[in-house]
Amino acid sequence: MNKVKVLFVCMGNICRSPTAEGVFRKLITEQKLVDHFEIDSAGTIADHQGKASDHRAIEAAKKRGINLSAIRARQIVSTDFGYFDYVLVMDSENYQNLMLSCPDEHRNKVQYFLDYAANRTERNVPDPYFGGVQGFENVLDLIEEAALGLYTKIVASHTRQ
Repeated sequence: MNKVKVLFVCMGNICRSPTAEGVFRKLITEQKLVDHFEIDSAGTIADHQGKASDHRAIEAAKKRGINLSAIRARQIVSTDFGYFDYVLVMDSENYQNLMLSCPDEHRNKVQYFLDYAANRTERNVPDPYFGGVQGFENVLDLIEEAALGLYTKIVASHTRQ
Protein backbone atom coordinates (compact mmCIF):
# COMPACT_ATOMS: atom_id res chain seq x y z
CA MET A 1 0.00 0.00 0.00
CA ASN A 2 1.34 3.44 -0.96
CA LYS A 3 1.46 6.14 1.72
CA VAL A 4 -1.96 7.78 2.06
CA LYS A 5 -2.10 11.40 3.22
CA VAL A 6 -5.17 12.51 5.17
CA LEU A 7 -5.98 16.04 6.40
CA PHE A 8 -8.84 16.73 8.81
CA VAL A 9 -10.25 20.27 8.78
CA CYS A 10 -12.51 22.27 11.10
CA MET A 11 -12.69 25.98 11.85
CA GLY A 12 -10.05 26.65 14.51
CA ASN A 13 -8.22 23.30 14.61
CA ILE A 14 -8.57 22.99 18.38
CA CYS A 15 -11.60 20.69 18.84
CA ARG A 16 -12.94 18.54 16.02
CA SER A 17 -10.09 18.20 13.54
CA PRO A 18 -7.38 17.43 16.12
CA THR A 19 -9.78 14.92 17.67
CA ALA A 20 -10.19 13.29 14.25
CA GLU A 21 -6.42 13.30 13.77
CA GLY A 22 -5.92 11.62 17.15
CA VAL A 23 -8.68 9.06 16.65
CA PHE A 24 -7.44 8.10 13.18
CA ARG A 25 -3.82 7.94 14.36
CA LYS A 26 -4.83 5.59 17.18
CA LEU A 27 -6.75 3.39 14.73
CA ILE A 28 -3.87 3.00 12.28
CA THR A 29 -1.43 2.46 15.16
CA GLU A 30 -3.58 -0.40 16.46
CA GLN A 31 -3.64 -1.87 12.93
CA LYS A 32 0.16 -1.48 12.68
CA LEU A 33 -0.16 0.67 9.55
CA VAL A 34 1.41 3.93 10.77
CA ASP A 35 4.11 3.77 8.08
CA HIS A 36 1.44 3.76 5.38
CA PHE A 37 -0.24 7.00 6.43
CA GLU A 38 0.51 10.66 6.95
CA ILE A 39 -2.12 12.38 9.07
CA ASP A 40 -2.56 16.03 9.95
CA SER A 41 -5.25 18.51 10.88
CA ALA A 42 -5.83 22.18 10.12
CA GLY A 43 -8.33 24.98 10.54
CA THR A 44 -9.92 27.38 8.10
CA ILE A 45 -9.11 30.33 10.39
CA ALA A 46 -5.80 31.34 11.98
CA ASP A 47 -7.16 32.48 15.36
CA HIS A 48 -5.65 29.58 17.32
CA GLN A 49 -2.51 28.96 15.27
CA GLY A 50 0.23 27.33 17.35
CA LYS A 51 -2.07 26.61 20.29
CA ALA A 52 -2.80 23.25 21.84
CA SER A 53 -6.19 21.60 21.42
CA ASP A 54 -9.03 22.67 23.68
CA HIS A 55 -8.48 21.17 27.15
CA ARG A 56 -11.96 19.58 27.05
CA ALA A 57 -11.12 17.81 23.78
CA ILE A 58 -7.83 16.60 25.26
CA GLU A 59 -9.54 15.26 28.40
CA ALA A 60 -12.41 13.55 26.55
CA ALA A 61 -9.97 11.90 24.13
CA LYS A 62 -7.64 10.87 26.95
CA LYS A 63 -10.49 8.90 28.58
CA ARG A 64 -10.62 6.82 25.38
CA GLY A 65 -6.88 6.28 25.19
CA ILE A 66 -6.27 8.97 22.58
CA ASN A 67 -3.45 11.47 23.05
CA LEU A 68 -3.96 14.94 21.54
CA SER A 69 -1.31 16.71 23.62
CA ALA A 70 1.28 17.10 20.84
CA ILE A 71 -1.13 18.54 18.25
CA ARG A 72 -0.84 22.27 17.60
CA ALA A 73 -3.35 24.29 15.60
CA ARG A 74 -2.47 25.49 12.15
CA GLN A 75 -4.36 27.09 9.32
CA ILE A 76 -4.80 25.23 6.05
CA VAL A 77 -2.53 26.50 3.27
CA SER A 78 -2.98 26.33 -0.50
CA THR A 79 -0.35 23.61 -0.94
CA ASP A 80 -2.37 21.25 1.31
CA PHE A 81 -4.87 20.66 -1.50
CA GLY A 82 -2.23 19.16 -3.79
CA TYR A 83 -0.31 17.38 -1.07
CA PHE A 84 -3.07 15.45 0.72
CA ASP A 85 -5.10 12.63 -0.81
CA TYR A 86 -8.10 13.30 1.44
CA VAL A 87 -9.15 16.70 2.80
CA LEU A 88 -11.98 15.90 5.21
CA VAL A 89 -14.14 18.66 6.61
CA MET A 90 -16.24 18.60 9.75
CA ASP A 91 -19.17 20.72 8.54
CA SER A 92 -20.80 22.61 5.68
CA GLU A 93 -19.37 25.99 6.65
CA ASN A 94 -15.82 24.68 6.42
CA TYR A 95 -16.67 22.78 3.23
CA GLN A 96 -17.87 26.00 1.61
CA ASN A 97 -14.81 27.91 2.81
CA LEU A 98 -12.45 25.31 1.37
CA MET A 99 -14.27 25.10 -1.95
CA LEU A 100 -13.75 28.86 -2.38
CA SER A 101 -9.98 28.44 -2.23
CA CYS A 102 -9.47 24.90 -3.56
CA PRO A 103 -8.07 24.60 -7.09
CA ASP A 104 -10.45 22.85 -9.49
CA GLU A 105 -8.15 19.86 -9.96
CA HIS A 106 -8.29 19.04 -6.23
CA ARG A 107 -11.97 19.64 -5.45
CA ASN A 108 -12.70 15.90 -5.43
CA LYS A 109 -10.42 15.52 -2.39
CA VAL A 110 -12.56 17.86 -0.25
CA GLN A 111 -15.22 15.69 1.38
CA TYR A 112 -17.40 15.60 4.45
CA PHE A 113 -15.75 13.37 7.05
CA LEU A 114 -19.10 12.09 8.34
CA ASP A 115 -19.89 10.70 4.87
CA TYR A 116 -17.64 7.80 5.96
CA ALA A 117 -19.82 7.00 8.98
CA ALA A 118 -21.91 4.08 7.74
CA ASN A 119 -24.92 4.58 10.00
CA ARG A 120 -25.23 8.36 9.84
CA THR A 121 -27.31 10.57 7.61
CA GLU A 122 -26.02 13.87 9.01
CA ARG A 123 -22.95 15.42 7.42
CA ASN A 124 -21.94 17.94 10.09
CA VAL A 125 -19.86 17.14 13.15
CA PRO A 126 -21.24 19.75 15.59
CA ASP A 127 -18.76 22.22 17.04
CA PRO A 128 -18.54 21.49 20.79
CA TYR A 129 -16.58 24.65 21.63
CA PHE A 130 -19.45 26.60 23.21
CA GLY A 131 -21.11 23.57 24.81
CA GLY A 132 -20.41 21.33 27.74
CA VAL A 133 -18.43 18.13 28.19
CA GLN A 134 -21.18 16.01 26.60
CA GLY A 135 -20.63 17.83 23.30
CA PHE A 136 -17.04 16.57 23.22
CA GLU A 137 -18.20 13.03 23.95
CA ASN A 138 -20.72 13.24 21.12
CA VAL A 139 -18.03 14.51 18.76
CA LEU A 140 -15.80 11.58 19.72
CA ASP A 141 -18.61 9.11 19.02
CA LEU A 142 -19.20 10.58 15.56
CA ILE A 143 -15.51 10.80 14.74
CA GLU A 144 -14.76 7.24 15.86
CA GLU A 145 -17.54 5.95 13.60
CA ALA A 146 -16.38 7.99 10.59
CA ALA A 147 -12.72 7.08 11.21
CA LEU A 148 -13.52 3.39 11.03
CA GLY A 149 -15.43 3.88 7.77
CA LEU A 150 -12.61 5.96 6.30
CA TYR A 151 -10.01 3.41 7.35
CA THR A 152 -12.02 0.55 5.82
CA LYS A 153 -12.47 2.44 2.54
CA ILE A 154 -8.81 3.42 2.28
CA VAL A 155 -7.50 -0.05 3.04
CA ALA A 156 -9.93 -1.65 0.57
CA SER A 157 -9.16 0.79 -2.26
CA HIS A 158 -5.43 1.17 -1.76
CA THR A 159 -4.54 -2.50 -1.32
CA ARG A 160 -6.09 -3.32 -4.71
CA GLN A 161 -3.62 -1.08 -6.53
